[in-house]
Amino acid sequence: MPFTPGPYSGKSTLALVARVSAVGIGVVYGSVKLGILKVW
Repeated sequence: MPFTPGPYSGKSTLALVARVSAVGIGVVYGSVKLGILKVW
């Protein structure tokens, strides 16, 4: 996912990265939870 250079830098970029990674972790966690539920 390429980041476009803009007026926002520093904290805004960090917040964006944190949000994207948090969403990714949530999706992975949800998939694992669903998989475990299906197995049981």
